[in-house]
Amino acid sequence: MFSTMPWWAWAGFLGFVGLMLALDLGVFNRKAHVVSLKEALAWCAVWFGLAMAFNLLIALKMPDTATSKPALEFFTGYIVELCLSVDNVFVFIVIFQYFRVDPKHQHRVLFWGILGAVVMRAIFIFAGISLINTFHWIIYVFGAFLVYTGIKLALPKKADGFEPEKNPAVKLARKFIPVTNHFEGGNFFTMVNGKRHATPMFLVLLIVETTDVMFALDSIPAVIAITRNEFIVFTSNIFAILGLRSLYFAVSGVMQLFRYLNIGLAVILCFVGVKMLISSWVKVEIHISLGIIGTVLATAILASVLIPQVRKEK
Repeated sequence: MFSTMPWWAWAGFLGFVGLMLALDLGVFNRKAHVVSLKEALAWCAVWFGLAMAFNLLIALKMPDTATSKPALEFFTGYIVELCLSVDNVFVFIVIFQYFRVDPKHQHRVLFWGILGAVVMRAIFIFAGISLINTFHWIIYVFGAFLVYTGIKLALPKKADGFEPEKNPAVKLARKFIPVTNHFEGGNFFTMVNGKRHATPMFLVLLIVETTDVMFALDSIPAVIAITRNEFIVFTSNIFAILGLRSLYFAVSGVMQLFRYLNIGLAVILCFVGVKMLISSWVKVEIHISLGIIGTVLATAILASVLIPQVRKEK
């Protein structure tokens, strides 16, 4: 059953998202520059503060019922999505290093990548919830997929396991669009002998977009396991995505410090997957879910900091 949120609530939220993105690109980041750690942390605080202000608004306008706790569901969904976004950061680092994207242009790629992600995730969210409401057994498919993904995430990966040039979207683009061999600043397209060519920056954008689609297949079912209110799923998901760029610049330089974080994320995915699989027989209360997720995340971070890394002898 779809939420009973009025149309103006959806319009207001989308208007807010549009305004923030316009301010981001048109005012605060009009000139290409290298995002410093201080600036990234400040923006992380801004996005988190806005998400918590919205959470307070939900608490005031959408009171708890016997079957739903909207404010707690939003907060839990937001934290889950934010945690799972860390994997995006790993991949973004690989993409930018592979294509040698100038740090001062990385924000522009992520901006347009996030804009596309907002549209794609909206489609996925409504499609996913509609499928579950129409075909209840789909929830078991989603649950099993999350458990599988969690186990796969926990397994060690080869250092050369990600090859951007083998991305299907890149292969398809090269067949239909001529691509230059060099960057043209932060431009996605350029003119060569009177003919429009894509630049390598456009290929980077395609990879960022298609990579986010793959991550959405994990993260959206994880939030749907917490609530089926599509307004809560959508808003919590989008707030986490909007803060993803700041998260990237804030943690990209220190990701090696949190080497057990992937294990924690794997446990979280398996937990929400099992929660979906047993949902017809056992109802896991939202505050219990939040407690488990928070404990797992904190344990993974503490283990990364406190347990000394074993150095391999050459």
